[in-house]
Amino acid sequence: MLERVGVEDIDALFAGVPSSHLLQQDLDLEPALDEPRLMQHLTALSNRNAGAHMLTFLGGGMYRHHIPPAVDQLLQRSEFYTAYTPYQAELSQGTLQAIFEFQTVVCELFGVDVANASMYDGASSVAEAVLMARRIKRRDHIVVSGGLHPEYLDTVRSYIQGIDARDWIAVAPLGADGRTDWEAATSLITDKTAAVVVGYPNFFGCVEDLHLAKDAAESHGALLITATTEPYALSVVEAPGTCGADICVGEGQALAVPPQYGGPGVGLFGASQAFVRQMPGRLVGRTIDTDGQPGYVLTLSTREQHIRREKATSNICTNHGLIALAMGIRTAMLGKQGFIQAGERCMSAAHYLRKGLERLDGIELPYSAPVFNELVARFKNATASEVVARLAERDILAGVDLGRFRDDWKHDLLIAVTELHTRDDLDRLLGDLSP
Repeated sequence: MLERVGVEDIDALFAGVPSSHLLQQDLDLEPALDEPRLMQHLTALSNRNAGAHMLTFLGGGMYRHHIPPAVDQLLQRSEFYTAYTPYQAELSQGTLQAIFEFQTVVCELFGVDVANASMYDGASSVAEAVLMARRIKRRDHIVVSGGLHPEYLDTVRSYIQGIDARDWIAVAPLGADGRTDWEAATSLITDKTAAVVVGYPNFFGCVEDLHLAKDAAESHGALLITATTEPYALSVVEAPGTCGADICVGEGQALAVPPQYGGPGVGLFGASQAFVRQMPGRLVGRTIDTDGQPGYVLTLSTREQHIRREKATSNICTNHGLIALAMGIRTAMLGKQGFIQAGERCMSAAHYLRKGLERLDGIELPYSAPVFNELVARFKNATASEVVARLAERDILAGVDLGRFRDDWKHDLLIAVTELHTRDDLDRLLGDLSP
């Protein structure tokens, strides 16, 4: 390599780097280990991580559901594990078919006509949906429910500020039951509003009434965008597309991979057929070849790396193909009935927990709206951070301290349950939450 570059040695290669920035001694590295000892060392280090053995009730956009080992084994097949954006797309029939099946699952979940080949995560999906609505309606103003995930709202603001310095976002307040106050929201919607964005279920676990949301959006000809952070909720609640949502987005992590340091995620994005030309990213379709055999093609790819350049609908360079594949595999294993059964177990556990919390002194449930698998507990005599710290000493991750998002939420704890929680797990949490 040095010979091809045209220098005599490694020092000459780095001659342009100031000597004050060069390391003047050997790196202080421990002696090399053979493979068995290295694995023992890494296992010992991983066992020092707090939380590896803890009972967890964390949620807030990332959820721990059962992922069968078969999912990971199939992902590690070389034809899947190394797959990237297929630039000679039609040569990659396996990759295209996997993406097509993923799109089909998303359409069935959301009750929409079309879905794209995935986005980075739920937050970027919401932001791209807002940009899409602005293009469709040729309007700039957005009304966002106060129940939308705060980090999703931050991401939308970041996207919009990158193209328009003005703040075009109005946040609608929540009602006493934890759902959007649609009377107040309607007063914020004008003939300049492109879309209304609502969490479904919302950040506090409450299931919004999308029929009211649709009426509010249609009052001034705006589009309705729904954001679903917990896809298992769609096993028991009505699909947003069937409720009139124009663009349905969300996070598919719960159906694909376990939570891992906040990621990776896979953004879900579906919409009405009427808006397909404005969808970001790519869309895989199925056709028939000259021999009459089914084949898969990139039906739509209106991104900047392809034909439209600066007029592209999105600058997303690829989809989260590996995680999308994991979601496709997992949903195929579940099947429709298994998906519903898992969702019913989540909801049953949440209702058991809710009744238990209602009986505890010093705790109130501020929101009365229906929930799926997540709810807020408010502590009268302690902050949520204090409760989280106290239970962590007992090997329980009690939930998400909402005070990290807003100071006036510092007494609120967001607790999530899934089909993995047993009644003993719930009783243990309730017992340790008891004053």
